[in-house]
Amino acid sequence: MINGIKPLDRSLRWGMVGGGGTSQIGYIHRSSAQRDGTFTLMAGAFDVDAERGKAFGRALGVDENRCYASYQALFAGEADREDGIEAVSIATPNNTHFEICRAALEAGLHVVCEKPLCFTSEEAQILADLCSINHKIIGVTYGYAGHQLIHQARAMIAEGLLGDIRIINMSFSHGFHNDAVELDNPSTKWRVDPKYVGPSYVLGDLATHPLFIAETMVPELSIKRLMCTRQSFVKSRAPLEDNAYVLMEYDNGAVGSMWCSAVNCGSMHGQKVRVIGSKASLEWWDEQPNQLRYEVQGEPVRIIERGMGYLTPRALEEDRIGGGHPEGLFEAWSNLYRRFAIAMDATDRADRALLENFWYPDVHAGLQGVRWVENCVRSAESGASWVEFR
Repeated sequence: MINGIKPLDRSLRWGMVGGGGTSQIGYIHRSSAQRDGTFTLMAGAFDVDAERGKAFGRALGVDENRCYASYQALFAGEADREDGIEAVSIATPNNTHFEICRAALEAGLHVVCEKPLCFTSEEAQILADLCSINHKIIGVTYGYAGHQLIHQARAMIAEGLLGDIRIINMSFSHGFHNDAVELDNPSTKWRVDPKYVGPSYVLGDLATHPLFIAETMVPELSIKRLMCTRQSFVKSRAPLEDNAYVLMEYDNGAVGSMWCSAVNCGSMHGQKVRVIGSKASLEWWDEQPNQLRYEVQGEPVRIIERGMGYLTPRALEEDRIGGGHPEGLFEAWSNLYRRFAIAMDATDRADRALLENFWYPDVHAGLQGVRWVENCVRSAESGASWVEFR
């Protein structure tokens, strides 16, 4: 159980690129990173408007001399300081992720990056290679995967309680963009502009979350081929999709499906992952994150509750407040940032024994998400045909 004891004997000096006052995601980065004392915010390039970014940084308590006008100035300025940052989080529009990640790794910094990590698998491989060359890590903020019951499901599946895995159903389908809300909301507008988000909207922005959760639950499965069809129901978003369906075949003969949508009227979030085996099924829904449904054929449904003593030790590692109390996305993100810090510290100490079996969403998880979106777009653009996963 996480009880406030620091997992490290130091706090990593940390900076941010983006995440300023108008950001939808900046606060959860700062709250999660600093919650366990593993990171201390020392510097940042918080906004494309330098003065606005400096004012925001001062309001956070950051020395105004360490509130920079650009990420280039941030990396250069901090490199000249004995107390310069050791890690940086990137919370900027998607089209900037690759160049900032690359510059950060080349500056000798660990990185936490929003997804998608970049736009192409070639770019993602460059980043993976730089991680190896410079002995630094990239953590990707698949935040929902930090919920402890995801890891309970992983352990149960590994134990064989579900039998042979046959079907994986995934969805992330909310209704908040059922109309062209981007016309009046600048923070949404860039998300539906190919210049900023690349070749997809909901496939990259939504679907990669349940995809990674499923990969965490059943890590031994590999996608063999897939078929994707996508739609732009709000016509002004074309060629980007606001709804998509994907069918997948795995290397063990299992099949999977994904529905991602921003036009599912009335749905708050709609993110679910259901794993179906030859003996039983598991289902997790992010709107009820404290429960994991365990369904054995011919027996009553079991509801597995977060924070209970019957969970596996690995799941209980992520517990923060014990059973009964509700946890949410901030807890899940905090769990990820805690793991990012431990991985960064172990990497700096060349502690290969710790890193060998240490789970966190790493650069390879980011690469897999990029590859999946590429293949979905390739399938959709070829008339929703089956394509080999590559």
